[in-house]
This record gives sequence, C-alpha cells and structure tokens, in this order.
Amino acid sequence: MERCDLGERRRGRIWTRRAGTAAPRGVIVNIIHSVQGYHSKTVHFLNVAFNCSGDSLLAGDRQGNIYVFDLNGNRFNLVQRTMQACTALAFNLRRKTEFLVALADYSIKCFDTGTQELVSWMRGHESSVSSISVHGSGKYAITTSTDTAQLWDLDTFQRIRKLNVRQSVGIQKVFFLPLSNTILSCFKDNSVFAWEFDTLHCKYQLPTAIEGSVLFYKVFAVTRDGRTLVAGGKSNHLHLWSLELKQLIRIIQMPEKVRAVRHLEFLPDSFDGGSNQVLGVLSQDNIMRFINTETCKLLFDIGSPEEGISTAAISPNGQYIASVMKNGSLNLYSVQALTQEENKPPPFMFKAVEDGPKYTPEANKLITKVTSGRSKGPWKSKQSKIQSRLLKLPENTSLENKENELPGGLDKKRLRALLKGFGEYPAKYRMFVWRSLLQLPENHLAFSSLIDRGIHSAFINIQKEYPIKSRKLLRVLQRTLSCLAHWSAIFAETPYMPLLAFPFVKLFQNNQMICFEVVATVVVNFCQHWFEYFPNPPVNVLSMMENVLAHHDKELLQHLVRYNVTSQVYAWPLLETLLSEVLTREEWLKVFDNIFSNHPSYFLMVVIAYIICSRAPLLHCNQAADFEYFFHHRNNVDINVVIKEAYHLMEATPLDIHPQRMLDDFTPLTKGQYPIFNKYPMFIVDYQAQEREKIRQDEIEYLRERQLAHESEAKAQEQKAEDEVWYRKQKLLQEAKEQRRKILQEEEEKLAEERQRLAVLKRELKVKELQLLDASRRRFMNYQQDQLQMELKRLDNEIARKHIIKDQEAVTKEMKEEVEAHRRKVDLEDQHVQRLIEIDREEIQKALTVAEENLAKAEQKHIDTDWKLQAQRRLRRDDQDREKSYREIVKLLHDNRVKEAELLKAMRETEEKKWEDVAHNEAQLEEEQKAAAAADGQRKQFLDDKMNDALELAEKLQREDGSFGEHEPFFPFPTERLRDLKAKCTEREVEVQHVPRSGNVCLNDLSTLAPSPHKNVFATTGGTVSSDRRRAELARRERELMAEVWQLRQRLISQAQARHPPARFPATTVLLMLFGAAVPEQDCQQLFVTWGWEQPLLLIKLHENIKAQRYLVIFALAFSASGSGKSPISSNQDPWKSHCSPQQSVEKRHHSFSKAEKCNKPVSSRRQRE
Repeated sequence: MERCDLGERRRGRIWTRRAGTAAPRGVIVNIIHSVQGYHSKTVHFLNVAFNCSGDSLLAGDRQGNIYVFDLNGNRFNLVQRTMQACTALAFNLRRKTEFLVALADYSIKCFDTGTQELVSWMRGHESSVSSISVHGSGKYAITTSTDTAQLWDLDTFQRIRKLNVRQSVGIQKVFFLPLSNTILSCFKDNSVFAWEFDTLHCKYQLPTAIEGSVLFYKVFAVTRDGRTLVAGGKSNHLHLWSLELKQLIRIIQMPEKVRAVRHLEFLPDSFDGGSNQVLGVLSQDNIMRFINTETCKLLFDIGSPEEGISTAAISPNGQYIASVMKNGSLNLYSVQALTQEENKPPPFMFKAVEDGPKYTPEANKLITKVTSGRSKGPWKSKQSKIQSRLLKLPENTSLENKENELPGGLDKKRLRALLKGFGEYPAKYRMFVWRSLLQLPENHLAFSSLIDRGIHSAFINIQKEYPIKSRKLLRVLQRTLSCLAHWSAIFAETPYMPLLAFPFVKLFQNNQMICFEVVATVVVNFCQHWFEYFPNPPVNVLSMMENVLAHHDKELLQHLVRYNVTSQVYAWPLLETLLSEVLTREEWLKVFDNIFSNHPSYFLMVVIAYIICSRAPLLHCNQAADFEYFFHHRNNVDINVVIKEAYHLMEATPLDIHPQRMLDDFTPLTKGQYPIFNKYPMFIVDYQAQEREKIRQDEIEYLRERQLAHESEAKAQEQKAEDEVWYRKQKLLQEAKEQRRKILQEEEEKLAEERQRLAVLKRELKVKELQLLDASRRRFMNYQQDQLQMELKRLDNEIARKHIIKDQEAVTKEMKEEVEAHRRKVDLEDQHVQRLIEIDREEIQKALTVAEENLAKAEQKHIDTDWKLQAQRRLRRDDQDREKSYREIVKLLHDNRVKEAELLKAMRETEEKKWEDVAHNEAQLEEEQKAAAAADGQRKQFLDDKMNDALELAEKLQREDGSFGEHEPFFPFPTERLRDLKAKCTEREVEVQHVPRSGNVCLNDLSTLAPSPHKNVFATTGGTVSSDRRRAELARRERELMAEVWQLRQRLISQAQARHPPARFPATTVLLMLFGAAVPEQDCQQLFVTWGWEQPLLLIKLHENIKAQRYLVIFALAFSASGSGKSPISSNQDPWKSHCSPQQSVEKRHHSFSKAEKCNKPVSSRRQRE
C-alpha cells in the first residue's frame, strides 16, 4: 500500500506508481497530513466529497485545510485555509471550479479552486451544518442542521426559504432527489415528507413502518434514479422504501455484528440505469460492508476493527471509494480491485439469533437476512450465488464439546493447545480471542442505559487522584468506572477499582462497551469473594493463597512471617492491580492470555507463582519498606517461568487447599441485561454511600458557599480595583489640573510681564511721539512766525502805499481787502499748521506702526523662543537639527538684543541731544515771541484803527445813500455785518494770542485748547475730529467767505461806476496778487471753481515723497486798459477773467506745471526768488 504524506506542501503528486487492480485490499493510496514541530502530530481529515464526474476529490481536515485531489492527473492542491474545521463539503454542479464548505462557526462559504478566492459567504444557521445537497441544475442548494434546513440560490447566494421545526422533533436530513424537482425531508420522529421544489407544497408523506419493525432513522440513501430510499439507524435492520409506491418494500437484516448503521451510500453502476443495487453500509464497528439489495448477499467490505472507517464517499462514476479512517488518514480504494476474486475477504459465517427481536408475521415476510460466501465470478453477474451456512449443533455432540464451543466458531480446547504451543495468542487476534473466551454478550441497550446515567459522583474528580496525560483515556476510564458504579454500588466505594480497570481501559479505549463488559466479566469471575469483607481486603482469598504458599514454599512464608509481612503486603497489591504494576505490557498480555483460558483460580496461582519465583530477592529483604517496594515495582522475573510455575501449582496443589474448590467456574455475563452483583455487605456499602452522599451534599453546599464567597470576594476585589482605578484617575486628573494651573499661571505671569514691557514701550514711544510733535510744532510755529512777519511787513508796505496813492474810498477798499486778506491769511495759517501737523503725525504714526509691528514681531519671536526652550527642556530628546536651529534662533535673538541695546543707547544719546536743542530753541523762541508780541500789538493797533476808519466810512456812505431813495444803496452790507467781521477778527487775534509761546508748555495741555469756528486746532492722538472733517469744514467756510467777498466787491464796483466815473489808469497797468498756500491740488481746483477764476498760471510742486501732492499756488491777474479810457472790466463781465482764453490758461498751467516738476530746489528758496 502506497502512502502519501502531504506535510507542509501546497501541491504535489498523490502516488508515485498506481497500483491498479493489484492494490492490496483495494487501497490505491493512503493519504496523511502530518505536521512537524516540537510535538509532531497528524492532522485528521473530517469530510470528503467527489465532483459530478468522479475524477476530483475534495477533502477537509481539522485545521481547516481544503485539498483538491485530481485523480486523473495524479495531483493534489491546497486550495484554501479556512482556519476552522469543516462539517460538510459539496461541489457546485454548475460552476465546476466552485465548491461549498460548511464550517464550525455555522457559516457556509463558497470558494473557487482556480483563483483560490472567496466567492460568497452565507450565514443563517444557529447550529452545525451536517449536510449540503446541491440541485441537479446547480442553481440551488439545501443546507441541513439539527434545528433548521435552508434553501439557497447559488447565483445570488441569497436564502430563499427556511424550514423550521419544533425542537422536540428535530431534523435528520433534507436533500434533493436525483432527476426530479422533489425535496425529501427526514425528521427525528421517523416522518418523511416529499415537497415540490417549485411551489414548496407537500407532495406526500411516507406511511409509518409496519408495527414491530419501527426503528429510529439516522441515515438515508437514494438510488441515482430517485425511486428507492434506504433508511437505517440504531439497529441492524435497513428499510427499503419505494418512493413511487410510497410503501415499505423490504427490510434487510445485517449480520449480528452490525448493531447500528452510521452511513449509507449506493455504489453506482454504468449499466443499471440508475437503479443501483449495491449498497454500502458503514456500521458501528467502523467496517463498511457492500451488499446487494436484491439478493441480500455480502459482496465485499473495507476497513477493520484496527483500521476503522469514520466516514466515506463514493464517486459518481463508481470507480473510487474515499474513506476517512479513525486514525485521521484518508484511504482511496479502487472498486475494480475490491471486486476481484483474489482480493475478497474470507467468508463470514452467520446464524440466526434465537433471542432477537420478535416481529409480527407480516414484518417477517419482509425481513431478508444478509449472507455471504465466496463467489465464483464477478459480483455484477446475476447468475452467481453466494452460499451461506447456518451453524447447527450435531445431535451426537457431547457436553464437553459444548463447554469448549465459543462464539465466532472458536474452540476453547484448541485455543489452549495453541496457547501451550506458543505461550500466547497472536497479537492481531488477541482481542477477538479474548472476547470469545469471555463470551461477552454485547448488550448495547443495557450499556446505553448505563452510559445515559452520566458520570458517577464518585468519579467526577478522578483526574485529581489519577492524573492521566491522555484526556481520551481519562474520559474512557471515567465512563467505564461510572458504568460499573451504576451497575453495582460496591464499585463506587472500592478504592482499587481504577487500578483494576485501567489495563483493560487502555486496551479497549476505542470500544467502551467491550471494555466495560471485559472488566465486569473479570470482576464477576476472577474477583470472586473479594467484596465479602468490604471495606477490608478479601481475607478469605488471601488465606487460601497463604495456605498454598505454605504448602509449596514453607521457608519463604516463614521468612515473611518473621518480618511481619502478611498476605496484605505480598499478595493483595498484586491482586488489586491485576499484576499491572510489576509486569510490562507484553508480559501482562501473555499472563492474561493464560488466565482467560483457564479456571478463575489460575489467577491466584499466577500471583503465588510470581512470589515463589521471586523467593531469592525476597529472602534477602529484611525491612518492611523493602517488601512493600518489591510488590509495587517491576522486578527481574521471567514471566514464562511464572506461567509454568502457575500451571505446576494448579496440578500439584492438594484439593483440600486448592482455590478451585472455593471458587466457582467461569460464568459469562447474561445477554440482554447484565446480572445482579450483590455479593458484598450491603449495609456497609449503603452506609458508606449515604455518608458519601451526605459528604457530597455538604461538599456541594460548601462549594456553593465558597463559590458565593469567591464571587463576593471577586466582586469586592473588582469594586476595590475599580475604586482604586477611579481614585488613581482622580489623582492623576488633579495632578494634571494642578500642573496645567501652574503652567497657565506661569504663562499669565509671563504675559503680564510682556504687557508691562509693552506698556512701558508704548508709553516711551508716546512720549517720544509727543516730544517729536512738540518739536515739529515749535519748528512750524517759528516758521509761521517768520512768514507772518514777512506777510505783515508786506501788507504794511502795501497799506502805506495805498494810503499815499488812493483817496479815502480807495483807502476804505484797501482796508476791506486787507481785512479779508488778513482773514484768509489767518485761515490759511491754521490750515498750514493743521496740514503740517497731520503730515508729521502720519509720518510719525507710520514710523510708530512699523516700530510697534517690529517690536511685536520681536516680542512674539522672543515668546516663541522661550516656549520652544521650555519644550526642549521637557522633552530633552530632540534631534540635532532642531537643536542647531534653536541655537541659531537663540543666537539671532541675542544679536537682536545687543542691537536693540545699542539702538536704545543711541536713542538715549539722540534724546539727550534733542533735549539740548529743545532747550536752546526754547530760549530763542522766547526771544522771538517777545518780539512777535510787540509786533502783534502794533499790528493790532493798526488794524483797529483801520477798522474804525472803515466803519466810519461805511456809516458815512450809508448816510449818503439815504439821500438817493430811488437809487440802489452803494454799500449793500449793513454796519452790523462789518461789526461782526470786526468781532470775529478780534476773536481770532485773541485765539492766536492764546497760543502758548513759551517753550515750557507741556504737550499734554494741547487737549485743553478749544477749537475756533474758523480754524481747527491740532489735537493729540486722542482727538475726536478727523482730518477729513476738519478739511471739509475749512473748505466750506473758506468758500462762504470768498463768496461774501466777491459779492461785496461786485457791489462796490457797480456802485462806484454808477456814482463816480472810473479813473483813468496808465496805458498798461498790471495788478499782481500773490497768494500762496501748501494745499492739495484738488483743494486748489475747488477753490478756483468757487472763486470763478480760470486755471492758475503756475503750480509749483513742493514735495515729491508725499502721496497727496501739495502745491504752492501762485495766482496772477493782469489788467490792461486801452487808450480809450474804458474800463477793461465791465459790469457784466467777471473782473477776474483776463485776456487769456481758458485753453491758453490751461496750456500755461501745463507749461508752468512741467517747469515746477523739474525744479528740485527747496520751496522757501523758490518762493524768495519769485
């Protein structure tokens, strides 16, 4: 038989050379999956499935590995690792590369063998899926679990229908019938329903089986044509149903060894048209038998008790059988090889069971027994008949032959001869021989009732006393001892029962019922009279052994007595352990081959023979501990000698002391029910049972209280832990709050310091600003005083000249013009002062804004640097690049601080120099103010005199106008208007005089000056009136004043022309009016429009670096008179419009403006030159 180990390979060859029909026992290859590591082990396969053609096999193991075996291509491939065990497998009949796998998490997944990817994932079951049935079209599938069956659409992988049943009923299997649209559902109450797939309506229900032949169906199989249904369960009977006739047509009785059916499947045949006749039946003994349902003949079988089969699948083409073995491997059988004559197993012999179940006559007509025999041709031939024989006892058989006859066709006498010849039974057939010698009844129902009682309370914690490494072995030992305790109460109280049963448990761990019956047979026959002195050792049996030892080796007995070694020391340890402590496995098996083949007293003789054969070392022992150690450990004793000595003792021992006289002959267990075992002091056992039950109840109560205490303690600990965690969190939160509060306090302190420093800097800058404003104001006042003196001197000269030339009227006119010029001068002075102050303020404000921004940026950088340095101290682990950058920043900040210190030092020095200049300028200003005060006084006196003269003249003219009632008055303005003008002029002079002239005036006192109605006094940075509003107010007032002057001039000229003819001037007289102001260009244009003048002849640009361009405006007006003596200015002509046209004046203006732009000299020198 060829073996294939998959190991860690993902793909490879299955076999190196295919065996074909010459395969031993029909096995083509044995496939295993071993895992190498610290503990090498074999991964068990769980499920197999063939595709529709039968040339590919799908297998899944316990670890979730899914393999595809290509039987034609001799290749295997690992297509998926689901990481969990699979419970069912099936190929998709429509898409050949897809397959369905049910997993242990109750889900169904669809994978593709080609791409090895997940196609879909279906969920809905709440228990393990036991089977998957795919419709013949490949579009639908039914998955079955114990509580529900679900219908799926394999195109969309959506659930279509769900079949729910009561929990008390349960579902066995739901599947599609081949070649039809019928769904068959089988339930645990033996009801079978057929459903129409399209409508899901119930088509029919199979009737109840004939009375007396009812069995609980577990497994089902349907022929390929869908006409015949076979059902089996926990019995050796199979029911054949005709789905067309809807009735039971046959009951097949399997051999007696078959007590339960675990799997059914038909073997297809290419020539039977789908009406399969060969049925594979997997029974509880892990052997799969193939029978002909028509002839009820056994054709062949696969598997054996040593190499049992767990589950199997047959290919649709009928060529292969894949079986999952009990050891986890996968066997692939060739059906052709199994059907050959030379590979057929030896014929089995069956006989009718007289005490079997009683069926009704109607049921007996349907029952057909399966028989077997050696066929003379292939099993497919219908003419071949397999002969079966029923073993019958001849009439002349003697009683001795009856005693020697054993089940299974064995003979006890021949077995003894074989045992004498070879010393032991063949290992391959030892278990079979033992079962025959002990005549085990195999009472399945009785054993099931014992198993159903569960684990006995006496053996619940057996693992604490006997810590067995193998959990399976421990579980079998626990169940076997529990069955013994349920069978008889004495075994629950016997402390040595685990030691007695363990050797048999280890041998029969795969068949618990056989193990129990072997132990029970040994206890009943080979442990006779052991429990009569319970709970003490069997003194009567030990006395018999001591008498035999005294008869055959008196010296050894005296030596034992000399050292107080009783039979409880040298015999009882060997009896209660059945010699398992002092013998090896092979020796123990050989000994029990002889024990089971002889009278029960032979067991006692074996123990005595072991003691006698060990007399040499025993005679050298003189300590009680040495004797105890000797009988509890293995010794160098030849077991063959011990067996021969036992046979010698059996023959040489006198009958009066022979144990055979006291012990009964071998009696097997009864069939159907186990015998009653009550050979023990029942009151002691009952008392101990009651005490044990009381102790168990107390222990349960104690455990419950301890559990409650543990739960309370656990809850308390949990609550304590939660409280500690909460307090720890609160403490951490408090610490974090304190830390954050400290950080915030530090940050607030730093911000306060920064604010104080900024406030100090702002205060210093404000003081400097005020100082600069004061200094510029003083400079401007000095300049204004010079201009005023020059203007006053010019006006004085003009007035003196006009006094000489003109008469009283001309003097009055000139006086009015002088007053108006003086008013304009005062207003323009105010405007000049305001303009310069605004210019200086804007420049200073810009400088201060830039300085503040730079200072804020520097401070921000300083704050950021401090923060980064603090962060750097906290972290202490920053890379070198950051450290280098921070060092460079610190260096730059240090350089900035040095430069700032130098700048502050230079500013202080400059400030000291400025203060010295201020003191010097203040001294000069005081002297000039004194001189200006004197000049102002003279000018005031002069103006007052002139104003008085003008008033007198106006009154005189008004009086003269009174004589001409029909004419228009010469002077349209009343005397009150002139007096108002005089009052205003007086107020302006007073305001001018109120301007502080001392250099000791504080700049903060400027806010106390009240604004006049005709001018705007400059204010500090906290002023409320903006420069735009002041400029608009000044422009408005200037326009009103000029309008009044214009109207006055027009009326004076018209009246003078009407009253007195105009004087004749020289041929060419030029009157030049010079008026200058540093005002914006747009203001000049507005002034020209208001006065009605043409464009100015000359605009000189004062400053290049000021955005709002300011100009010095020079107005020139030329008058020319012809020799005719007519006035060049008519009454209806604007006297201010000269000979030049608007276009010419514009050209002149552009010409003058271009010249002014090219001039780069200072304004003062240019004005002096002009």
